[in-house]
Amino acid sequence: MTIITTAAMAIVPMTIDRHRAASDIAPLLVWLSPGFPVGSYAYSHGLEWAVEAGDIRDSVSLESWIAALLAHGGPWSDAVLFALAYKAAISDSGEKLREIAELAAALSPSRERKLETLNQGAAFLTAVRAAWPCALLENSKLREQEVTFPVAVALSAAGHNLALLPSLEAYLIASLSNLVSAAVRLVPLGQTDGTRAVAKLVPRAKKAARRAAGAAIEDVGGAALRSDIASMRHETQYTRLFRS
Repeated sequence: MTIITTAAMAIVPMTIDRHRAASDIAPLLVWLSPGFPVGSYAYSHGLEWAVEAGDIRDSVSLESWIAALLAHGGPWSDAVLFALAYKAAISDSGEKLREIAELAAALSPSRERKLETLNQGAAFLTAVRAAWPCALLENSKLREQEVTFPVAVALSAAGHNLALLPSLEAYLIASLSNLVSAAVRLVPLGQTDGTRAVAKLVPRAKKAARRAAGAAIEDVGGAALRSDIASMRHETQYTRLFRS
C-alpha cells in the first residue's frame, strides 16, 4: 500500500511538469503564426527574383535553396543573433543587447532586406507589448524602429522566460514556412508539395537552432551570395508580388 501511494505521489509532479513544459511554447505558437500582425506574408527574402531567374523551379530546388539559407545564409545569422540577444537580455546586459541589435541591423545585405527585418521587428514588438507585456520589454531602451525581427522575438522570449532552444527552433521553422508559402504562390507549387518541403526542412531548422544556441559572435556570417544578390535584384524586378 505504501509503495503504491509513493509511486502515485511521484507521478503527479512529473505530470504537472510535463504540462507546464508543454504550455511554455504557447506564446511562440501565437507570435510566429501567419496570423500574427507583422506582415510576414508580404516578404519573400529575395525568393521572388530567384524564381524569375530560374534558380527555384520546383520543390527540389526550393528545398535546396532554403537548406542553404539555414546553413549559410540570412536565417543562420539571424539564429546566432537571436541566441546572443536572448542571452544578453537574460543576463540584464543592456549595453550588450544594444550592440547586438545594431550589428543585426547593419548586417542586412540590401535595402529591401533591411526594411524587411526592421519593419517586422517593429511590428512584432508593438503587438507583443500591447498584448503580452512584460518587465523586460517595458524596461528595454531599444527603439522599436531599430530592432530586427530575430532580436525582437528573442527579447520577447527572454522576457517571458521561454527556453532558448525551442524559441530558436520555432523562429527558424516559421521563417522557412514563410519562404515555402511564398514559393507555393510564385513557382507555383501545390499545397501538398509545399507541405512536404516544410516537413523535409524542419530537421535542418532544428539542427541550425542547436548550433546557433551555442554559437559566438564570430559565427555570424555566411556564404549564400546568390540569395543576397537576389535581394538586390528584386529592387528593380519589373513585376513583383512581394516587398522583398
